[in-house]
Amino acid sequence: MTDEQERLQPSGVWATAVGVARVRALETGRENALFQDPLAQAFAAAGGLWPSSPPPGDEAARRRRLAVSFSIVIRTRFLDDLLQEASASGIRQVVLLGAGMDSRAFRMDWPEGTRLFEVDTAAPLDFKASVLRQEQAVARCERITVTVDLREDWPAALAAAGHDPAVPTAWIAEGLLIYLPQDAVELLLARISTQSAPGSRLGLTLGSRGVIERFGADAVPGSAASMWVSEMPDDPVSWLAGHGWQADSHTLRERAAAYGRPINTPPQQEEQPGGLISAVRR
Repeated sequence: MTDEQERLQPSGVWATAVGVARVRALETGRENALFQDPLAQAFAAAGGLWPSSPPPGDEAARRRRLAVSFSIVIRTRFLDDLLQEASASGIRQVVLLGAGMDSRAFRMDWPEGTRLFEVDTAAPLDFKASVLRQEQAVARCERITVTVDLREDWPAALAAAGHDPAVPTAWIAEGLLIYLPQDAVELLLARISTQSAPGSRLGLTLGSRGVIERFGADAVPGSAASMWVSEMPDDPVSWLAGHGWQADSHTLRERAAAYGRPINTPPQQEEQPGGLISAVRR
C-alpha cells in the first residue's frame, strides 16, 4: 500500500466497493471463473482486504457473507453480458453510475469509438486512480471520470464531460440502488430516462424483497448491510415501463443456473439478495 493509498483509505458506503473487488479477485482465481478481473486484487490489497481471513462470526453470518459474495459474482457476469450485447447493438456510449472499483474499461474488449463514463464522488475515484497508476493500467476504450455526488445534479456534470443524450447509452447501476431511499431511486431513474435516447440499454441490480430484514450488518464485504435502505418494487417490469423502458427481470437462481453455478438449496430456503434487471429504452 502506498502512502497515497493509506491517506485515501475507504470509508462509508464506498468502502463496499473494495469489498466487491475482493470478491471479484477471488472469482478471478477460480478455475471455472465467470469473468476475469485482473485489477480486482490490487484494489482489494490497497484497501487492506487482501490477503485477509474472513471476519469472525457464527455459521449463520458466514452463510450470509457467502450468499452476498455469490450474488456479486452472478451480477458481475450478468452486467458484463448486458454490456457486450449493447456494444453488439451499436452502442458506443457507456455510463457507470457509482462506479467504485469497476474495471470494465480495462478488462473488457470494447469496439473502436466507445466512450465510458465513470460517475462517482472524489474519494473512490482518487483511490482508484492511485491504484491504476501503480498498476500502469491502460483502458481499452476512452475512459472519462465524472466527479459528482449522485444526490446532486449529476446529469449536468455528465453532459459537461461529453455525454450526448441524443445517442443511445448503456447505463449500469450495480449495487447502488439498495443504498438510496425510495425517492432518490425514483429521481435517479427519472434522470437516467431523460438522458436516454431510444435504443438505450439499462442494467440494474435491486435488493430482493425482504433482504434488509434477513441480512445483518456483517453480511456484506465492508460491513455495509446496515446502510441498505431500498428494496426492489413488487413489479419491477411495470415500474420501469412507467419510466419508458421495456424491461426483463431475472432472478439470481435463474442466472446462476445459466452460468453453470446452480443454487442447490430449495427456493423456500434461499437467502440470496438479487434482482437483476435488463431494459431497453422505447
